[in-house]
Amino acid sequence: MTPVELSDIYRGYIDCLNRQDWDNLGDFVHDDAEHNGNQIGLSGYRKMLERDFREIPDLRFNIGLLIAEPPHIAAKLEFDCTPMGEFFGLPINGKRVQFDENVFYRFEDGKVRQVWSVIDRKSVEDQL
Repeated sequence: MTPVELSDIYRGYIDCLNRQDWDNLGDFVHDDAEHNGNQIGLSGYRKMLERDFREIPDLRFNIGLLIAEPPHIAAKLEFDCTPMGEFFGLPINGKRVQFDENVFYRFEDGKVRQVWSVIDRKSVEDQL
């Protein structure tokens, strides 16, 4: 797979998330998906995302930076949203916040197999 092909798959994955097209998530996420070292599988991955969208109704994944080196993707995702209630244990309660997520993926069979994610919690704290 070329870097352009992998980038196109990743952009399709992000589009799937933003459309909340959970029925087609399996087109992009491996059945044996891992997130930050935890084996959660496709069903756990879907539950995680559904929870995120419930807690952050206006959640939208925006690609700020994308580097593809098959089978890996490195991305900086940018968020501008209004989480309800607590977010990372912080009392957001509907306040609009901006933050970034630095995330690395390993693809297998053209699907996300492993994800390592770090979210900039400090920038959220600074906005409170």
